[in-house]
Amino acid sequence: MGLVKTGAVALMGGVALSAIALQGAAGRATTPTQTVNMSNITLLERLVIGAGAPKIAIDTPQAVTVINQADIDQLQASTTGDIFESVPGVSMVGSDRQFGEAFNIRGIGTTENSSDGSRVIVNVDGTPKFNEQYRMGSFFSDPELYKQVEVLRGPASSTLYGAGALGGVINFTTKDASNFIREGYGGAARLKTSFSSNGLQTLTSAVVAQQITDTFEVLATGNWRRSDNLDLAKGTPLEGSAFDTWSGLLKGTLHFGDNNEQTLRASYQRWYSDAKDQPYAQTSTQAAFGFIDREVIDQTAVLVWENPATDNPWVDLKVNVSYSDTTNEQTNHRAVLGGPVTPNTGTNLFADTRYGYKTWQLKADNTVEWIGDDFENFFTFGFQGSKQGRTATRPGTALPLPAHPQGTEDKLGIYAQNEFVWNEKLTLIAGARGDFHWVEPTTTGVPERDGSAFSPKLAALYQVNETVGLFASIAHTERLPTIDELYSVAAATPASVRSPLGSSGKTASLGLRKESANTVEGGITLSDYDLFQDGDSASIKTTAFYSDLTDLITSNATPGIAVPAPAYYGNIGKARIYGLEVEGSYDNEWFYANLAYSVTVGENLVTDTPLSTVPQSKLVATLVGKNSDWDLNYGARVTLAAAGRYVAPAIQQGQVVADGTAEAFATLDLFASWKPSQGQFAGTELTAGIDNVFDEDFRENLSGDRSIGRTFKLTLAKQFDY
Repeated sequence: MGLVKTGAVALMGGVALSAIALQGAAGRATTPTQTVNMSNITLLERLVIGAGAPKIAIDTPQAVTVINQADIDQLQASTTGDIFESVPGVSMVGSDRQFGEAFNIRGIGTTENSSDGSRVIVNVDGTPKFNEQYRMGSFFSDPELYKQVEVLRGPASSTLYGAGALGGVINFTTKDASNFIREGYGGAARLKTSFSSNGLQTLTSAVVAQQITDTFEVLATGNWRRSDNLDLAKGTPLEGSAFDTWSGLLKGTLHFGDNNEQTLRASYQRWYSDAKDQPYAQTSTQAAFGFIDREVIDQTAVLVWENPATDNPWVDLKVNVSYSDTTNEQTNHRAVLGGPVTPNTGTNLFADTRYGYKTWQLKADNTVEWIGDDFENFFTFGFQGSKQGRTATRPGTALPLPAHPQGTEDKLGIYAQNEFVWNEKLTLIAGARGDFHWVEPTTTGVPERDGSAFSPKLAALYQVNETVGLFASIAHTERLPTIDELYSVAAATPASVRSPLGSSGKTASLGLRKESANTVEGGITLSDYDLFQDGDSASIKTTAFYSDLTDLITSNATPGIAVPAPAYYGNIGKARIYGLEVEGSYDNEWFYANLAYSVTVGENLVTDTPLSTVPQSKLVATLVGKNSDWDLNYGARVTLAAAGRYVAPAIQQGQVVADGTAEAFATLDLFASWKPSQGQFAGTELTAGIDNVFDEDFRENLSGDRSIGRTFKLTLAKQFDY
């Protein structure tokens, strides 16, 4: 109960902090006619496009964070997980290996079963991305492909993106040619190289952007990223963290129609890795699983048509047709490095296998706009249909793989959302979504499964004045079981050294109930301008949330000899998760500062024990100085984390973790960037950084391994315009 008390104290402290800030802001409260100086845009004033009608983050009655290109460049991210270091409520689950990362939002998301399997919905240009495999992560890509990432926290996102987003939604947006082509030029070529001292990691990247005609542009990018094994803070190598990956993006954008306002966008993205002698277990260090060769390919193809029809309030149409294909071919398993190859027999988990997920999607929605003298109304309605195939094929055998069931899942979602804005003061959003799925297993004689889910929500934001806003929301969402959860089985095993009592195995979980969550959120927003000098700006958004969770799906413990054998997965009758998130920012001519704080508490109400998927409470503060005369930025990022509870106490890096307590820790990162805007070096970018300056050794409670050691980073980029 110590964690619960700590969370409650932090929750009350955050509310008190907001109250103090509110009192100070009220004294400076602006009138509705005050002119706002927008010369310095803060983190909370970035545009959000994934929550309905476009609006800035602080005016969205939901917890949302926008990560832009400057953030990604500053972090010098080597994996997609690195992008989220400063996002409150978001944690990476698993390890720092390329194949070992999955997402956790507000304590939802784990590598235990189905990874973050639709509890956290991940999209790339509107295309759902999902991968589940034993001891593997869920998302394989490269941060160089993206210009922006939106994180929508909480189940209110289910309306537009699909039932079951208990944690939230992560939207990745790929780069466009227009991001590189400067005014007055017809094209651009950009070269980039990076070096990281830890693992002697390198990146070589090239971009070509071309304006073919006044209305048609194309982009081609290619990235080669490689690394030796990373070193942990104690100097020991993180086995299996070496990688050699290739990625690329081809994208064409055509504008046509009246005033060229319609857009047709086609893209193809590919990520490839051929890794030899990789540890089988990628989400943590588990030598008992041996080593294997892996060839992983992730492909995404998207065709999008947008017709805003600005002269017709009845039409604002978006259509997305997409294809996603993730394959992982595993061969040549060895119990020890350099040992004999494990025989390809029966349903052996380590036999040569090609795993795959293929998803086709069609999504279309339309927004009807109604604007009066003192109100605006946006009504969005649409549908989302998809077909996903889950495969596991083996050479020379058609035997099913018990721990990785195969099959297809057809989904259909129908949704509507209405957003009403009155006098730029009151925003009301009401939405509902119905989802249906039909699951057909490949194994003969196993019954099919169908189901439905319903996800309504209601949200409101009231702008008391130009400084203070209050918001609240209530949402219900339901998540349907995945193929893995329904049909996974485990064969009975005799007594052995690893399992002295033997096991009766586990059966398919055909009786699983859908998960559901009832969530209430509320908070306060504060923003003001010209506080200490002309043109400065400050904003803070505090969100408190509470979720009642019913029938959460989790894997059952492996039994001894039990008759009858239990199901592989089961439902937790009742759980709850609650917490607080604070985002704050200040910006002026000389520096800017960002603050991200989150505390989350989770309880299994059946066993009266803490949920093991809840991350440590964390504070991330970033301070960046700006020298406009020299086009130079320089700063520091401090991360403070409270003690937490491990996902699974075990032997980690040779150390026995017996009590399940993850220690508190503090880290410091330093960085600087130089981006001259004129002169002979215009178009050049130089970025340097030091991560974990003091080489702190710790293990985050949702991580399978200890911390990466001190790392020096350097990036050089040059753009050529023509």
